[in-house]
Amino acid sequence: MLFVEDALAVWAGRQMDAGHALLFVGACGIAVRAVAPHLKDKLHDSPVLVMDEKGRYVIPLLAGHVGGANEIASFLAKRMGASPVITTATDINGKFAVDVFAGKNGLFIADKEGIAKVSAKALLGETITISIETGHGPDIEPPAGVAVVDYPPAGRVDVVVTSEKRHFDATLVLRARDYVIGLGCKKGKQEAAIADFIADKLGELCVDATQIYALASVGLKREEEGILAWCRKAGVPFFTYSAQELRKVQGNFCRSAFVEEKTGVDNVCERAAVRACGDGGRLIAGKQAKDGMTLAVAKRKWSVCFEKA
Repeated sequence: MLFVEDALAVWAGRQMDAGHALLFVGACGIAVRAVAPHLKDKLHDSPVLVMDEKGRYVIPLLAGHVGGANEIASFLAKRMGASPVITTATDINGKFAVDVFAGKNGLFIADKEGIAKVSAKALLGETITISIETGHGPDIEPPAGVAVVDYPPAGRVDVVVTSEKRHFDATLVLRARDYVIGLGCKKGKQEAAIADFIADKLGELCVDATQIYALASVGLKREEEGILAWCRKAGVPFFTYSAQELRKVQGNFCRSAFVEEKTGVDNVCERAAVRACGDGGRLIAGKQAKDGMTLAVAKRKWSVCFEKA
């Protein structure tokens, strides 16, 4: 059993900085006081939940949509035979939640103020118009209260989903994250060095950090603190794959006998980048080495979907 010796608010702040979800067992007031000094905004706050001491209720307090606290609450409640106490308006009224849609599809929310405006319109029972970049739309009908219109939109719409860097007359723009970074590094590499390496490469490619879908590497690096720290700051998921999985990735990769001896696979960064893309991914920048690090960038085929009713 691990005991927390720091003051609760100090401990909570450290966990939130690390991007961890927090579950407090006890009174809501205790949780609120512990996390209050560390709140940022709805796009960056960690999910915070409270469960009563008898395990009867699970209450998402913070980051219910973007952070996934509502989903965590429902999962915990189901496993424990408890009741999830969901209070977000779109959920309890059965309306389309645009921030949930963005999160499920890995989209970057360009302007968080637009979320409230779109949600308010949905709660009033008005139809939400959404324009999705051609070739990236869902193959099922949108949910009730949502209408998919042509892209590019001819007039003002509520939501645009796109990878294009252009202006749209829309309440909210959701941008596709269509690039994956593959990374290999020596053990103990510092986050600052990793950040500089990545920033330089993205600058060369004219790729914005908000377009990064994931960072990927070999399983041996799953606990590499420098990589984990960069991912936490960037708000990017870190995917790792076994050497066996990476060896199965098809492509013409830069092979290294030294890397294979150390990791079990002849190339980490290129194979990991393509593997994380899923079907249709392709390298756009091959292996580059610097100070004990290797980096490659791949572009993935992206699409969005609506949750089935």
